Amino acid sequence: MDELWEIAASLIQGEAARVKDLTQAALDNGIAVDKVLNEGLLAGMAVVGEQFRKEEMFLPEVLFSARAMKAGMDLVEQLLADSGVKPIGRIVIGTVKSDAHDIGKNLVSVMLKGAGFEVIDLGTDVSPEKFVDEIKEKEPPLVGLSAMLGTSIPYLKTTINAIDVAGLRGQVKVLIGGAIVTQSHADSIGADGYAPDAGSAVGKAKELLGINSSLPSSGDLL
Repeated sequence: MDELWEIAASLIQGEAARVKDLTQAALDNGIAVDKVLNEGLLAGMAVVGEQFRKEEMFLPEVLFSARAMKAGMDLVEQLLADSGVKPIGRIVIGTVKSDAHDIGKNLVSVMLKGAGFEVIDLGTDVSPEKFVDEIKEKEPPLVGLSAMLGTSIPYLKTTINAIDVAGLRGQVKVLIGGAIVTQSHADSIGADGYAPDAGSAVGKAKELLGINSSLPSSGDLL
């Protein structure tokens, strides 16, 4: 549909006001909310993630697209809940203890929401105990841990150990990331996956949960 194509294309361009107007117009015109989500908002954000991963789009542009995504999602989230549309997966995410950095974590959260995940964002300086409590309560299949400082890196392992001691390690995959985190570090502490940036975090999250990670071609929307 032309209306949905325009939503996706405007989101890629980071035009928040236009995305909001187009999303409202599509809903007013009787287009089903799940189609607006999947063929408009999610299709656009998938391309953003693909281009960010390929370094064809950079952080400032992605942040504009993320803002545009939020403008559209603000209109459809309650409608989605009322219509029974379910997310493709659930993830608890947070920056580990002793670390107050949130830009990277927030971007990952937006990208995951844009891909159709339910994201439970615990914020920053999250203790291992808080992660454990949220896993017990929300029962997510995936947990995302972010660390941006050398002093906070040890809390990645501490948190994984706490999840293990609580007897929850078998039911949840752990995905880690952050500016100074590496694949070798992920391997050494027993994480299930590592993502160097927000775009690849979406693909890795889908991979860990066995979800089809195919993305629309950017040429189809630009």
